[in-house]
Amino acid sequence: MLGEPPRPVRVGVLGAGTVGAALLRLMARHPHLEATAALVRDPDRPRDLGPRPVRVTTDPDVVLDGADVVVELLGGVDRPTELMAAAAARGARLVTANKAALAERWDVWGPWVRAGRVGLEAAVMAGTPVVGPLAGALRGSRLRSLEALLNGTCGYLIGRLEAGVAFDDAVAEAQRLGYAEADPALDVDGIDAAHKLTVIARLCADPDLAWSDVRPTVRGVRGLTPDAVRAEVAAGRRVRLVAALEPDGAGGWRTSVEPRSVPADHPLALLGDGRGALVYRGDAVGEVWIAGPGAGAEATASAVLGDVLDAAAGRPGPTPIAERVWSATTPS
Repeated sequence: MLGEPPRPVRVGVLGAGTVGAALLRLMARHPHLEATAALVRDPDRPRDLGPRPVRVTTDPDVVLDGADVVVELLGGVDRPTELMAAAAARGARLVTANKAALAERWDVWGPWVRAGRVGLEAAVMAGTPVVGPLAGALRGSRLRSLEALLNGTCGYLIGRLEAGVAFDDAVAEAQRLGYAEADPALDVDGIDAAHKLTVIARLCADPDLAWSDVRPTVRGVRGLTPDAVRAEVAAGRRVRLVAALEPDGAGGWRTSVEPRSVPADHPLALLGDGRGALVYRGDAVGEVWIAGPGAGAEATASAVLGDVLDAAAGRPGPTPIAERVWSATTPS
């Protein structure tokens, strides 16, 4: 009827843990967003979901039913992908922070991302904008190389090794402080960073990059010692877990995730002490640094909310680069 206010945009949230709860609190600032329901494992557990009532449920169909936008914050690979496939089939726009699912199940996620149906800024470096620039302004330049710090837990651990703390003790500290999971393998073995690197590479270098090609190039921080790390500091260098995308010498790209010794004045040493950081080098733009919080519930929720607002406004999500970019060793 003429004069009626527009219907609120209905948002279903799959996962109301620390990030999901923070998202719901932030969404309360936006009256045109209506949280229809949130999927949880234990509906009786106390949660701070903000000032507006939110239905919690263990039934994903309750979350998906009638949602205009579905947000996935569950973690894991197969189950979240199945649920988002159901949401996509119902016509919903999709938002996710799930780098593992994006990296490993590109066969399913790829068509949605190519169609601009997925917001995924929070999948890489939490609230620090990386996906948007790589899928937008930086496309005006041709990639030459990229280096990034994509895992804050490893940054913290290396800092503790510099202070002389043994590796296992540093991991235990990180777990007590909430920086590392009970099983820290995804972080310390470099898998988390590799998932994020895969997402990044598809945006700026190779839209068809397979996870199976990235996985063998991954080496984490397990095995680093205080003596080795402190020796680098004494030599005017710093150790960082660097995720890199570099020319392979044959016109393609080589991915790697590994501890590297970098000069103390390297951008990743200057910007990346416990934070997320990325250095993009392009032929036209030169060197671009991006740095900020690479983790944290509020920071991640902020990026997720940005994607929700874009979806609510009908703006398309980021898309992969149209075709593989030839690396600098190959003539244009």
